[in-house]
Amino acid sequence: MKNIFILLVFASLSLLSCKSKTENKNSETTANTLEKTSFRIAIGSCNRQNMSQEFWSTIEKDSADIFVWGGDNIYADTPDMELMEAKYDTLKSNTYYQSFVSNLPNAPIGVWDDHDYGKNDAGKEWEYKEQAKSLYMDFFELDSTHAMASRGGTYYSKVISAGDKSIKFYLLDTRYFRDGMLDAENPNHRYKPHSLKDSTLLGQEQWNWLEEEVENSQADFNIIVSSIQFLSSEHGFETWGNFPYEVDKMEALLQSNSLKNILLLSGDRHISEFSQKKIEDLSYPLTDFTSSGLTHSYASYDGEPNRYRVGEVTAENSYGIVDLNLTEENADLKIKSTKDGRVLQSLTLKF
Repeated sequence: MKNIFILLVFASLSLLSCKSKTENKNSETTANTLEKTSFRIAIGSCNRQNMSQEFWSTIEKDSADIFVWGGDNIYADTPDMELMEAKYDTLKSNTYYQSFVSNLPNAPIGVWDDHDYGKNDAGKEWEYKEQAKSLYMDFFELDSTHAMASRGGTYYSKVISAGDKSIKFYLLDTRYFRDGMLDAENPNHRYKPHSLKDSTLLGQEQWNWLEEEVENSQADFNIIVSSIQFLSSEHGFETWGNFPYEVDKMEALLQSNSLKNILLLSGDRHISEFSQKKIEDLSYPLTDFTSSGLTHSYASYDGEPNRYRVGEVTAENSYGIVDLNLTEENADLKIKSTKDGRVLQSLTLKF
Protein backbone atom coordinates (compact mmCIF):
# COMPACT_ATOMS: atom_id res chain seq x y z
CA MET A 1 0.00 0.00 0.00
CA LYS A 2 2.84 2.35 0.90
CA ASN A 3 4.47 1.64 -2.48
CA ILE A 4 1.23 2.44 -4.33
CA PHE A 5 0.96 5.75 -2.46
CA ILE A 6 4.52 6.67 -3.41
CA LEU A 7 3.83 5.84 -7.07
CA LEU A 8 0.70 8.01 -7.08
CA VAL A 9 2.57 10.95 -5.58
CA PHE A 10 5.37 10.55 -8.13
CA ALA A 11 2.84 10.41 -11.01
CA SER A 12 1.11 13.55 -9.77
CA LEU A 13 4.38 15.43 -9.53
CA SER A 14 5.30 14.31 -13.06
CA LEU A 15 2.00 15.61 -14.44
CA LEU A 16 2.49 18.93 -12.68
CA SER A 17 6.02 19.11 -14.05
CA CYS A 18 4.81 18.43 -17.62
CA LYS A 19 2.06 21.00 -17.30
CA SER A 20 4.54 23.53 -15.97
CA LYS A 21 6.90 22.91 -18.92
CA THR A 22 4.02 23.23 -21.40
CA GLU A 23 2.84 26.45 -19.83
CA ASN A 24 6.38 27.80 -19.84
CA LYS A 25 6.79 26.88 -23.50
CA ASN A 26 3.53 28.60 -24.42
CA SER A 27 4.54 31.65 -22.40
CA GLU A 28 7.92 31.74 -24.15
CA THR A 29 6.21 31.46 -27.56
CA THR A 30 3.88 34.33 -26.74
CA ALA A 31 6.76 36.39 -25.40
CA ASN A 32 8.87 35.70 -28.49
CA THR A 33 5.98 36.77 -30.72
CA LEU A 34 5.45 39.98 -28.79
CA GLU A 35 9.16 40.69 -28.68
CA LYS A 36 9.64 40.43 -32.47
CA THR A 37 11.73 43.47 -33.37
CA SER A 38 12.14 43.16 -37.14
CA PHE A 39 10.29 42.03 -40.26
CA ARG A 40 12.09 41.17 -43.50
CA ILE A 41 10.52 41.68 -46.92
CA ALA A 42 12.14 40.23 -50.05
CA ILE A 43 11.06 41.79 -53.35
CA GLY A 44 11.68 41.15 -57.02
CA SER A 45 10.23 41.46 -60.52
CA CYS A 46 10.85 40.60 -64.16
CA ASN A 47 11.26 36.84 -64.10
CA ARG A 48 11.52 34.82 -67.31
CA GLN A 49 10.27 31.43 -66.20
CA ASN A 50 12.22 29.63 -68.96
CA MET A 51 15.54 30.97 -67.62
CA SER A 52 17.44 29.55 -64.66
CA GLN A 53 15.53 29.86 -61.38
CA GLU A 54 18.50 28.91 -59.23
CA PHE A 55 18.56 32.43 -57.78
CA TRP A 56 15.67 31.44 -55.46
CA SER A 57 18.18 29.51 -53.37
CA THR A 58 20.16 32.75 -52.97
CA ILE A 59 17.11 34.70 -51.82
CA GLU A 60 16.11 31.82 -49.55
CA LYS A 61 19.29 32.34 -47.50
CA ASP A 62 17.98 35.75 -46.43
CA SER A 63 15.18 34.06 -44.44
CA ALA A 64 12.58 36.65 -45.40
CA ASP A 65 9.22 36.81 -43.68
CA ILE A 66 7.44 37.41 -46.99
CA PHE A 67 8.17 37.77 -50.70
CA VAL A 68 6.51 40.52 -52.75
CA TRP A 69 6.26 40.10 -56.50
CA GLY A 70 6.66 43.43 -58.32
CA GLY A 71 5.17 42.32 -61.65
CA ASP A 72 6.25 40.47 -64.80
CA ASN A 73 6.25 37.42 -62.56
CA ILE A 74 6.27 35.37 -65.73
CA TYR A 75 6.70 36.38 -69.37
CA ALA A 76 3.60 35.29 -71.24
CA ASP A 77 2.77 37.95 -73.85
CA THR A 78 0.04 35.89 -75.43
CA PRO A 79 -3.72 35.76 -76.01
CA ASP A 80 -3.47 31.97 -75.63
CA MET A 81 -4.54 31.37 -72.03
CA GLU A 82 -3.56 27.70 -72.12
CA LEU A 83 -0.03 28.81 -73.00
CA MET A 84 -0.07 31.42 -70.23
CA GLU A 85 -1.21 28.77 -67.75
CA ALA A 86 1.60 26.47 -68.88
CA LYS A 87 4.13 29.25 -68.29
CA TYR A 88 2.78 29.79 -64.77
CA ASP A 89 3.05 26.03 -64.23
CA THR A 90 6.69 26.12 -65.33
CA LEU A 91 7.44 28.54 -62.51
CA LYS A 92 5.24 26.89 -59.88
CA SER A 93 6.74 23.45 -60.53
CA ASN A 94 10.33 24.66 -60.40
CA THR A 95 12.11 22.97 -57.48
CA TYR A 96 14.08 26.09 -56.52
CA TYR A 97 10.92 28.18 -56.36
CA GLN A 98 9.01 25.47 -54.51
CA SER A 99 11.74 25.24 -51.88
CA PHE A 100 11.80 29.01 -51.48
CA VAL A 101 8.03 29.34 -51.04
CA SER A 102 7.78 26.39 -48.66
CA ASN A 103 10.23 28.06 -46.28
CA LEU A 104 8.45 31.42 -46.19
CA PRO A 105 6.46 32.15 -42.99
CA ASN A 106 3.89 34.01 -45.14
CA ALA A 107 2.60 33.18 -48.61
CA PRO A 108 3.95 35.38 -51.44
CA ILE A 109 1.88 38.40 -52.45
CA GLY A 110 2.26 40.73 -55.39
CA VAL A 111 1.06 42.65 -58.42
CA TRP A 112 1.12 41.96 -62.12
CA ASP A 113 2.65 44.00 -64.93
CA ASP A 114 2.33 43.87 -68.70
CA HIS A 115 4.03 40.56 -69.46
CA ASP A 116 1.94 38.52 -67.02
CA TYR A 117 -1.05 40.66 -68.00
CA GLY A 118 -0.55 39.24 -71.49
CA LYS A 119 0.68 42.06 -73.74
CA ASN A 120 3.60 44.47 -73.68
CA ASP A 121 2.65 47.91 -72.25
CA ALA A 122 -1.07 47.05 -72.44
CA GLY A 123 -3.80 48.80 -70.48
CA LYS A 124 -7.58 48.63 -70.19
CA GLU A 125 -7.98 47.79 -73.89
CA TRP A 126 -6.50 44.27 -73.51
CA GLU A 127 -9.34 41.92 -74.45
CA TYR A 128 -8.01 38.93 -72.50
CA LYS A 129 -7.60 40.71 -69.16
CA GLU A 130 -10.35 38.73 -67.39
CA GLN A 131 -8.85 35.41 -68.42
CA ALA A 132 -5.38 36.62 -67.39
CA LYS A 133 -6.80 37.74 -64.05
CA SER A 134 -8.16 34.24 -63.41
CA LEU A 135 -4.69 32.74 -63.95
CA TYR A 136 -3.12 35.44 -61.77
CA MET A 137 -5.51 34.49 -58.96
CA ASP A 138 -4.66 30.82 -59.40
CA PHE A 139 -0.94 31.61 -59.15
CA PHE A 140 -1.41 33.45 -55.85
CA GLU A 141 -3.95 30.85 -54.67
CA LEU A 142 -6.78 33.37 -54.30
CA ASP A 143 -10.16 31.67 -54.65
CA SER A 144 -13.69 32.91 -55.39
CA THR A 145 -14.17 34.06 -51.78
CA HIS A 146 -11.44 36.69 -52.16
CA ALA A 147 -12.66 40.28 -52.58
CA MET A 148 -10.81 40.50 -55.88
CA ALA A 149 -13.05 37.87 -57.44
CA SER A 150 -16.16 40.07 -57.43
CA ARG A 151 -14.62 43.24 -58.89
CA GLY A 152 -12.52 44.35 -61.81
CA GLY A 153 -8.74 44.30 -61.64
CA THR A 154 -6.31 42.60 -59.27
CA TYR A 155 -5.89 45.25 -56.55
CA TYR A 156 -6.15 44.21 -52.91
CA SER A 157 -4.64 44.82 -49.49
CA LYS A 158 -2.98 42.49 -47.01
CA VAL A 159 -2.33 43.12 -43.32
CA ILE A 160 0.32 41.04 -41.56
CA SER A 161 0.95 41.02 -37.82
CA ALA A 162 4.55 41.13 -36.62
CA GLY A 163 4.69 40.91 -32.84
CA ASP A 164 2.54 43.75 -31.56
CA LYS A 165 2.96 45.71 -34.82
CA SER A 166 1.07 45.47 -38.11
CA ILE A 167 2.23 45.92 -41.71
CA LYS A 168 -0.28 46.74 -44.43
CA PHE A 169 0.45 46.10 -48.09
CA TYR A 170 -1.53 47.87 -50.82
CA LEU A 171 -1.18 45.85 -54.03
CA LEU A 172 -2.11 48.17 -56.92
CA ASP A 173 -3.23 47.25 -60.43
CA THR A 174 -1.61 49.56 -62.99
CA ARG A 175 -2.98 47.67 -66.02
CA TYR A 176 -6.66 46.76 -65.89
CA PHE A 177 -8.07 50.34 -65.76
CA ARG A 178 -5.23 52.29 -67.38
CA ASP A 179 -5.93 54.60 -70.32
CA GLY A 180 -3.88 54.27 -73.48
CA MET A 181 -0.37 55.68 -73.68
CA LEU A 182 0.62 58.71 -75.77
CA ASP A 183 3.49 58.26 -78.19
CA ALA A 184 6.34 60.70 -77.64
CA GLU A 185 7.70 63.06 -80.29
CA ASN A 186 11.10 62.80 -78.62
CA PRO A 187 12.96 60.00 -80.48
CA ASN A 188 14.68 58.99 -77.22
CA HIS A 189 11.37 58.46 -75.41
CA ARG A 190 8.63 55.92 -76.00
CA TYR A 191 5.79 57.83 -74.29
CA LYS A 192 4.87 61.33 -73.17
CA PRO A 193 2.67 62.47 -70.26
CA HIS A 194 -1.09 62.91 -70.55
CA SER A 195 -2.31 66.50 -70.30
CA LEU A 196 -5.98 65.76 -69.57
CA LYS A 197 -7.01 65.69 -65.92
CA ASP A 198 -9.39 62.78 -66.43
CA SER A 199 -6.72 60.48 -67.92
CA THR A 200 -6.34 57.65 -65.47
CA LEU A 201 -3.87 55.01 -64.41
CA LEU A 202 -5.76 53.33 -61.57
CA GLY A 203 -9.37 54.05 -62.60
CA GLN A 204 -12.08 55.52 -60.37
CA GLU A 205 -13.16 52.18 -58.86
CA GLN A 206 -9.63 51.43 -57.67
CA TRP A 207 -9.12 55.00 -56.44
CA ASN A 208 -12.30 54.79 -54.35
CA TRP A 209 -11.05 51.56 -52.81
CA LEU A 210 -7.56 52.95 -52.14
CA GLU A 211 -8.89 56.10 -50.49
CA GLU A 212 -11.03 54.01 -48.14
CA GLU A 213 -8.16 51.64 -47.37
CA VAL A 214 -5.82 54.53 -46.55
CA GLU A 215 -8.36 56.41 -44.45
CA ASN A 216 -9.14 53.31 -42.38
CA SER A 217 -5.58 52.04 -41.95
CA GLN A 218 -4.38 51.47 -38.40
CA ALA A 219 -1.16 49.81 -39.53
CA ASP A 220 2.24 50.71 -38.11
CA PHE A 221 3.85 50.37 -41.56
CA ASN A 222 2.17 51.00 -44.92
CA ILE A 223 3.78 49.48 -48.02
CA ILE A 224 2.38 50.53 -51.43
CA VAL A 225 3.29 48.18 -54.30
CA SER A 226 3.11 49.43 -57.89
CA SER A 227 4.43 47.51 -60.88
CA ILE A 228 5.71 50.71 -62.51
CA GLN A 229 7.86 53.44 -60.95
CA PHE A 230 6.14 56.21 -59.01
CA LEU A 231 8.90 58.80 -58.63
CA SER A 232 11.25 58.29 -61.58
CA SER A 233 9.47 59.87 -64.57
CA GLU A 234 12.03 61.32 -66.99
CA HIS A 235 13.13 58.19 -68.84
CA GLY A 236 10.27 58.14 -71.36
CA PHE A 237 9.07 54.59 -70.68
CA GLU A 238 6.12 53.51 -68.54
CA THR A 239 5.87 55.42 -65.26
CA TRP A 240 3.29 57.14 -63.07
CA GLY A 241 4.78 60.35 -64.49
CA ASN A 242 2.86 59.71 -67.73
CA PHE A 243 -0.26 60.45 -65.66
CA PRO A 244 0.83 63.57 -63.73
CA TYR A 245 -2.61 64.22 -62.27
CA GLU A 246 -2.62 60.71 -60.82
CA VAL A 247 0.75 61.45 -59.19
CA ASP A 248 -0.71 64.61 -57.65
CA LYS A 249 -3.73 62.64 -56.49
CA MET A 250 -1.59 60.01 -54.77
CA GLU A 251 0.58 62.59 -53.05
CA ALA A 252 -2.53 64.47 -51.87
CA LEU A 253 -3.97 61.22 -50.52
CA LEU A 254 -0.82 60.52 -48.53
CA GLN A 255 -0.67 64.11 -47.28
CA SER A 256 -4.27 64.24 -46.11
CA ASN A 257 -4.13 61.08 -44.01
CA SER A 258 -2.12 60.15 -40.95
CA LEU A 259 -0.60 57.02 -42.48
CA LYS A 260 2.40 55.78 -40.55
CA ASN A 261 5.72 54.83 -42.12
CA ILE A 262 5.03 54.79 -45.87
CA LEU A 263 7.24 52.99 -48.40
CA LEU A 264 6.71 52.46 -52.15
CA LEU A 265 7.90 49.34 -53.98
CA SER A 266 8.08 49.05 -57.77
CA GLY A 267 9.57 46.94 -60.59
CA ASP A 268 9.34 46.85 -64.40
CA ARG A 269 12.54 48.63 -65.47
CA HIS A 270 15.19 45.85 -65.49
CA ILE A 271 17.23 48.14 -63.26
CA SER A 272 17.18 48.67 -59.52
CA GLU A 273 17.42 52.02 -57.78
CA PHE A 274 16.26 54.15 -54.86
CA SER A 275 14.28 57.35 -55.44
CA GLN A 276 13.26 59.86 -52.78
CA LYS A 277 11.14 63.00 -52.83
CA LYS A 278 10.29 65.44 -50.06
CA ILE A 279 6.58 66.13 -50.03
CA GLU A 280 4.71 68.52 -47.79
CA ASP A 281 3.34 67.20 -44.49
CA LEU A 282 5.54 64.11 -44.61
CA SER A 283 8.39 64.29 -42.09
CA TYR A 284 10.59 61.87 -44.05
CA PRO A 285 11.24 61.51 -47.79
CA LEU A 286 8.72 59.55 -49.83
CA THR A 287 10.80 56.59 -51.02
CA ASP A 288 10.32 54.39 -54.08
CA PHE A 289 12.44 51.23 -54.05
CA THR A 290 12.61 49.83 -57.58
CA SER A 291 13.78 46.20 -57.75
CA SER A 292 14.17 44.63 -61.22
CA GLY A 293 15.01 42.16 -62.69
CA LEU A 294 15.44 38.68 -61.33
CA THR A 295 16.51 36.85 -64.48
CA HIS A 296 17.61 39.63 -66.83
CA SER A 297 18.61 43.27 -66.63
CA TYR A 298 19.15 46.37 -68.75
CA ALA A 299 22.62 45.27 -69.86
CA SER A 300 23.04 48.16 -72.32
CA TYR A 301 22.12 50.79 -69.74
CA ASP A 302 24.26 53.91 -70.25
CA GLY A 303 22.45 56.40 -68.03
CA GLU A 304 19.10 58.15 -67.77
CA PRO A 305 17.82 61.13 -65.80
CA ASN A 306 16.00 60.75 -62.48
CA ARG A 307 15.95 63.89 -60.34
CA TYR A 308 14.91 61.84 -57.31
CA ARG A 309 17.58 59.14 -57.53
CA VAL A 310 19.62 58.39 -54.42
CA GLY A 311 22.87 56.53 -55.13
CA GLU A 312 23.46 54.78 -58.45
CA VAL A 313 21.49 52.60 -60.83
CA THR A 314 22.09 48.85 -60.52
CA ALA A 315 21.95 47.34 -64.02
CA GLU A 316 22.55 43.70 -63.14
CA ASN A 317 20.26 40.90 -62.01
CA SER A 318 19.09 41.71 -58.52
CA TYR A 319 16.44 41.43 -55.85
CA GLY A 320 15.57 43.63 -52.91
CA ILE A 321 15.49 43.25 -49.14
CA VAL A 322 13.59 45.57 -46.82
CA ASP A 323 14.32 45.16 -43.11
CA LEU A 324 11.70 46.93 -41.03
CA ASN A 325 12.88 47.79 -37.52
CA LEU A 326 9.64 47.44 -35.59
CA THR A 327 10.84 49.18 -32.44
CA GLU A 328 12.85 52.09 -33.83
CA GLU A 329 10.51 52.39 -36.84
CA ASN A 330 13.04 52.65 -39.62
CA ALA A 331 13.88 50.54 -42.66
CA ASP A 332 17.12 49.24 -44.15
CA LEU A 333 16.82 48.82 -47.92
CA LYS A 334 19.25 46.64 -49.84
CA ILE A 335 19.73 45.85 -53.52
CA LYS A 336 21.33 42.41 -53.69
CA SER A 337 22.86 40.27 -56.42
CA THR A 338 20.81 37.22 -57.48
CA LYS A 339 24.12 35.50 -58.22
CA ASP A 340 25.62 35.44 -54.74
CA GLY A 341 23.57 37.69 -52.48
CA ARG A 342 26.17 40.49 -52.36
CA VAL A 343 24.83 43.87 -51.28
CA LEU A 344 25.11 46.13 -54.33
CA GLN A 345 23.59 49.23 -52.76
CA SER A 346 21.88 50.12 -49.50
CA LEU A 347 19.82 52.91 -48.00
CA THR A 348 18.48 53.55 -44.50
CA LEU A 349 15.07 55.18 -44.27
CA LYS A 350 14.28 56.83 -40.94
CA PHE A 351 10.56 57.37 -40.71
